[in-house]
Amino acid sequence: MTPHALFAYLNAHGLELASAITAALGIWLTTRRQLLCWPVTLVSIFLYMLVFLRVRLYSDALLQAFFVVFTLYGWWNWWRGVQQEGEVRVQPLPLRSMLVALATGLVGCFVLGNLAERIHAALPHLDATLMSFSLVASWWGARKHIANWWLWIVVDIVYVGEYIYKDLWPTAMLYAGLVLLAILGLRDWRRAAAAQIAGCTTLRSGSPFM
Repeated sequence: MTPHALFAYLNAHGLELASAITAALGIWLTTRRQLLCWPVTLVSIFLYMLVFLRVRLYSDALLQAFFVVFTLYGWWNWWRGVQQEGEVRVQPLPLRSMLVALATGLVGCFVLGNLAERIHAALPHLDATLMSFSLVASWWGARKHIANWWLWIVVDIVYVGEYIYKDLWPTAMLYAGLVLLAILGLRDWRRAAAAQIAGCTTLRSGSPFM
């Protein structure tokens, strides 16, 4: 690639590339349970909000606004856990809470799908479904539940196909990488949960680490 072609590519896709790099860094720091993941993720959210507005993926742009709220909450909740326990500790997810969250995600699919249609968003129902369950996964991540990684794996795989369809190749490649990072996060968080159990961590009866 010539310098001129490289400059032209960066001029056209630089914002998306910056968004992808900061998002990947934020996810990797999350797999390591590092508090720094939250400010890095916050930067990627604002960058991606601009990217999605450019290509009329309004549901994704709106999703970033919700992500700001979840990120600020997750940052505070993790920080509080570190202050109390000295580290970010994985928390059990009660079955009832999991079912309520998934049911809420299903309701969100229909509500957000209707909203996306009204604002003439591209791929309104698919976009709304991914948005709704991304919010569920974000909530679980902020609450330090392992189940967030299982849901992210499914959501990110579908996102790869959507972004290829929208010709957002850097973002599609990012989400393919995020699938791998989610698998890594699942492995590391399960190990952390096992270590907590081995260290005589007190768990609620009937509340598995999920």
